[in-house]
Amino acid sequence: MPVSATSACSPEAAGARRCMRAFLRLLAGVLAVLVLALALWPAAREAASLAQGAHRFIPLGQLWFELDRASLNMAQAGIQRYVAPWLWEDVVQRLLVLPAWPVLGGVALLLLLLRLLLLRPRAR
Repeated sequence: MPVSATSACSPEAAGARRCMRAFLRLLAGVLAVLVLALALWPAAREAASLAQGAHRFIPLGQLWFELDRASLNMAQAGIQRYVAPWLWEDVVQRLLVLPAWPVLGGVALLLLLLRLLLLRPRAR
């Protein structure tokens, strides 16, 4: 029987490790639902444009810009200054031109897989 987040963190729990796994499982599930909901927004916009006869993908960078352009600019400046300029130019920019809903859907699937991996009992 799966252990819920509340029972895993009860005083009878086997320690902080079990409580942390329950918290990470909960966090991965919540983030997966949020990212999946965010993926549905550009997918619905693309479906509406397809119904009107003019289909075009909404790039991930455009979606990020529409949601919060200041964080996009801060991410670019932070990665270029403090991490590596090539990371922004060669990796992040390539991701930002991809269609938004498949990328976000893939991230949601990865989070759900992480959640499933955290559900598996560990061999001792």
